[in-house]
Amino acid sequence: MNDITQAPDHEALFAIASAQAGYFTTAQAQACGFSSALLTHHAKSGRFLRVVRGLYRLRDYPRETHEEIVAARRRPAPDAVVSHESALALLGLSDVIADAVHLTVPRIRRRLVTQPGVVIHTSTRPLAEADVVSRKGVRVTGPERTIVDVAEIGVAPDQVVAAVRGALDRSMTTASRLREAARRRGLRVQGLIDQALADHAT
Repeated sequence: MNDITQAPDHEALFAIASAQAGYFTTAQAQACGFSSALLTHHAKSGRFLRVVRGLYRLRDYPRETHEEIVAARRRPAPDAVVSHESALALLGLSDVIADAVHLTVPRIRRRLVTQPGVVIHTSTRPLAEADVVSRKGVRVTGPERTIVDVAEIGVAPDQVVAAVRGALDRSMTTASRLREAARRRGLRVQGLIDQALADHAT
């Protein structure tokens, strides 16, 4: 019996890429019927843009705000989560442009190869499902986790205050959930969150 080669499904690949700011991985393309040879052909013709090994972008897909975060998230590890200042940006809680893409991985991934423009944070605190949301097809730390993360690493207090105000005004979190998240991060972070909540209440 002859093997039947799966015909490439351009619509399925476009749907995947559309949820990821125009980006897709080799594995995702292959699942849609694109062989390695066909991927190479489209990359050489310019239809697909090869970003790094294993990551491509649809050439004609419209550029999006913060798409560099989406692209960076696809590269280092499957369990990487967009976090810190980059998460603030994707959540719409900051208009400050970060100088790098911030990702969090489990501590066992601390030996990941450093990439230009990417800051890897490691965490011994497991990310519960409640700590993670989806934005632009990638996993992002949720509002409470993101705000206490940036407060802990010393981001400017006015950015923390603005993030708290934005998250509360848009009903993304509550004061009690923020206080609970801060409680596990030490007195300095608790004090900063309490001050931000007090400022919001006035």
